[in-house]
Amino acid sequence: MVRVAVLITGLDGGAGALALRGALALDPAEFEVTVVAGTQGGLLARARETGLEVIAEPPLRTPIAPRHDLASLGSLTALLRRRRFDVVHTHTAKAGVVGRIAAHRAGVPRIVHTYHGFPFHEFQSPARRAAYVAMERAVGRVTDIALCVGSGVAAEAVRRRLVPPHRIRTIGVAVENLRGRPTAADQAARARARLSLGLGPSRWVIGAVGRLTYQKAPGDFLLALRHLADLDVTGVWIGGGDLAGPIARMARRQPRPPVVLAGERSDVAELLPAFDVFALPSRYEGLPTAVVEAMVCGVPVVASAVNAVGDVVIPGETGLLVPPARPVELARAIRFLLSSPGQAQQMAARARDWIGERYCSDVLREALVSAYLGDSGLDGASV
Repeated sequence: MVRVAVLITGLDGGAGALALRGALALDPAEFEVTVVAGTQGGLLARARETGLEVIAEPPLRTPIAPRHDLASLGSLTALLRRRRFDVVHTHTAKAGVVGRIAAHRAGVPRIVHTYHGFPFHEFQSPARRAAYVAMERAVGRVTDIALCVGSGVAAEAVRRRLVPPHRIRTIGVAVENLRGRPTAADQAARARARLSLGLGPSRWVIGAVGRLTYQKAPGDFLLALRHLADLDVTGVWIGGGDLAGPIARMARRQPRPPVVLAGERSDVAELLPAFDVFALPSRYEGLPTAVVEAMVCGVPVVASAVNAVGDVVIPGETGLLVPPARPVELARAIRFLLSSPGQAQQMAARARDWIGERYCSDVLREALVSAYLGDSGLDGASV
């Protein structure tokens, strides 16, 4: 039995969903998985319900906080020494740094990290960006395998010399029930989704799914909608987050087009058929699960041209890409899809076909087993 500790700051969002789906994809007869996470995260209850052991680590918080970070480093090191895990697999920036240092100090045989994206990006000051890159390079030296969500993320990891190139692997997201989902072409599913969101009789619905955070740029989404005020459209944002209050106030000050802030929902797959266009306005990303889910649902996609988004959104083929932080460009791309329904549906159909079975749990499981066992001799590790 191979004992695996999955460390993550908060078991929520796309990173939390991928971490949990990966843990559940492993064969429980071969792998014993423990999830260690900060107390925040809407997926913690689900993890417990599935039978996974979950250990709360309250000091493990998203913002940089030296006192809490040192406390977390100490408690994680003690935990990993005491439990003698064979593999520590970290996710997200904070858990990735603190967790890998703790695993190295505890003498864990195999250290794996998943880059869902990066803590550094073009919208930071050069000094802050350089500091984050230096930190990632430092912990990269004790990383046995880096799993990068999308080829754009993997290429950036190589270019920035975060981890030696031979230790870098590219993986995708994992989407449940790829072929059994309702689609935008199903008029009954579309009607149910719009009813569930409380939508009126607008002709078009422009939707987004993601946390209300600086990274996801919900303000740019609202600004883009403002440039579509002459059309009969409604905006929908599914997800909650730190900016929920400010975005709600911004939406109230912008009555046209109307915007529905749906908050956190557990039925996103059933709500996607309500959308005529899926928009991803993010400033920086890895490979968002929500984009893949929209494509599986047959919804045309407009997304920011950042990191690994181009893995799935191929301009003019499977969707449209626009520069980040350019809401006018986002609005123009949305307008094009609405005014050219034939081309929009062609892109959506190509996207659905292209996704195929690339992003299923079986593919993720194979990548994890390879990363955990590799040539390290862990296969058949002692109980």
